[in-house]
Parts: sequence; C-alpha cells; structure tokens
Amino acid sequence: MKRLLFVALAATAVLAGCGEKSQSQADARDSGDVPPYQGAKDPFVAQGWTPGNKTEWDNQMRTRTQTQNEYVKIGGN
Repeated sequence: MKRLLFVALAATAVLAGCGEKSQSQADARDSGDVPPYQGAKDPFVAQGWTPGNKTEWDNQMRTRTQTQNEYVKIGGN
C-alpha cells in the first residue's frame, strides 16, 4: 500500500514538471491600443524624450539605431 502511494506521488511529481505555460505573444505584450511613441507609463524612458511627442520619438529611434550600426562605430560609411 505504501509503495503504491509512493509511486502515485512520484508519478504526480514527474507529470507536474511536464506542464508548460503559454508563450503566445498576445500574453507577453500590451493591448496595442496606443501608438509606440506614446511611451511607457513608467519613469524609465530615455533622456530627451517626452512621451506622446512623435518627432522626438523618431529622433530618439534614429539615434538608437545609429549607435547600434557597426559601420558607424568603426568609422566606415
């Protein structure tokens, strides 16, 4: 009887590890009702950018992509 109980508990523990949480993109993002330049609703935004200002957002995105451009980093064209 104890052996059967142990086997049942062990099987339950093993099967509990087999479950997987949903990884859909719908669960991982906001509702998407607002345009991206409206910004995050937290204080961790980039310096020199005001949430809601599309021109500043475009400039900030341009600056960020240029600093990630390897040709610009090494002085190439």
